[in-house]
Amino acid sequence: MSAPERIPPRSVTTAELLAKGELKVRGRIREASNAVLFCSVTYEGREASCVYKPVAGERPLWDFPDGNLARREVAAYEVSEATGWGLVPTTVLRDGPYGEGMCQLWIEAAAESELLALVDAEEPEAGWKAIGFAEVGEGKTALLVHADDERLRRLAVLDAVINNADRKGGHLLPADEGRLYGIDHGVTFNAENKLRTLLWGWAGESLTPESIEVLQGLREALRDGGGLAGKLAELITAVELDATRARVDALLAAGKHPEPSGEWPAIPWPPV
Repeated sequence: MSAPERIPPRSVTTAELLAKGELKVRGRIREASNAVLFCSVTYEGREASCVYKPVAGERPLWDFPDGNLARREVAAYEVSEATGWGLVPTTVLRDGPYGEGMCQLWIEAAAESELLALVDAEEPEAGWKAIGFAEVGEGKTALLVHADDERLRRLAVLDAVINNADRKGGHLLPADEGRLYGIDHGVTFNAENKLRTLLWGWAGESLTPESIEVLQGLREALRDGGGLAGKLAELITAVELDATRARVDALLAAGKHPEPSGEWPAIPWPPV
């Protein structure tokens, strides 16, 4: 008699782990303005570290009156996944110890050359893009620059699509194997233009062919009944979803990275 066939154990995806696993709070990240809890999550023999942000710990924002930060963070992840760029760590909406919240895979930042710098110059050196001049004390200013890095450029396109109002330097996480992630996407998807970012280095420049192809894919995915459209409809309002479609259309029509409107501060404060 032949031996029974062994069925290999099923591989648990990161999304399953975060959505179905047992959350245990290990500590609180106190420098955050809202409740951010560092947790471990376990499911079917797999374990990971994660961040859990309960809706109950959010402070109301007058300029983001609809929905909540947690759902917008998940919506940003869904758009990132639809681009194929994988710029946002795996993020799910789930119940936790303090109610509904977002749960995101913890990313250990890797040692890497600087992505941002202050330089005593009028123009950036090769390999860098100018953001603007910043006061550094005693009446002096320095030029704030970011790396001319394709990963940052992709993130700038994503931010334009999701209308990110808070892209700070501290929200950039270089990881192993050359990966770069963006985190903290709670103030996104507003129907009004609120783009505030440090990644203005490509403002007014033509979009790359890759970005145009990605935006065309997003436009299709955001059509009524599309997979991405259906996911976002459960996370943001219908008005915000329509505004997201309009931003994608506007980027494709212009063929360029957006520029600051001049109607409000273009760089978030503090910038890092």
